[in-house]
Amino acid sequence: MLTGRHVAIGPILPEDLPRLFVWGDDPEIARLNEPYLPKNLDREREFWLNPTGDPRRIFMAVRRIGRSEIAGYVQITAIEPIHRSANLGILIGRIEDRGRGLGREAMDLTIRFCRDHLNLTRLSLAVHGDNAAAIALYEKLGFVTEGVQQAAQFIAGRWVDLRLMALIHPARVTSGQTAP
Repeated sequence: MLTGRHVAIGPILPEDLPRLFVWGDDPEIARLNEPYLPKNLDREREFWLNPTGDPRRIFMAVRRIGRSEIAGYVQITAIEPIHRSANLGILIGRIEDRGRGLGREAMDLTIRFCRDHLNLTRLSLAVHGDNAAAIALYEKLGFVTEGVQQAAQFIAGRWVDLRLMALIHPARVTSGQTAP
């Protein structure tokens, strides 16, 4: 488990599944990432616990220090060890935990984990173009916008743009540089 001042990130446990299921089955939360579809508990269990050990993805629970219940999660997907890249995602699912800096701290821990333990150089993400709070957080963390996919997703009856953002480890690579 990796610990910050207010949150820790670590394994998703079987006892986290009911809360993850509720968040995934909530249309208001789902719209932050994808169109809402009713969830299946067995598929959700397999998705979150990764029983096949897929090395291209790591999901971690976000917990407030001193509390056992899950407050959210981070996802590291499309891990490419040769290219030293991955995609990131985060959700602070508990409404009472949003806007308190927990997401920023969890992302800081995740970025350090990706760099220090997975040896990743490029971290990317896609965020809805109208999610100003998330965009501001990612910019504070050093992510830069690389492009916008216009009308990329149809969610809750409307088209949503996706802003593509990335964070490159500044000490590891510059454009056109060859790897050591």
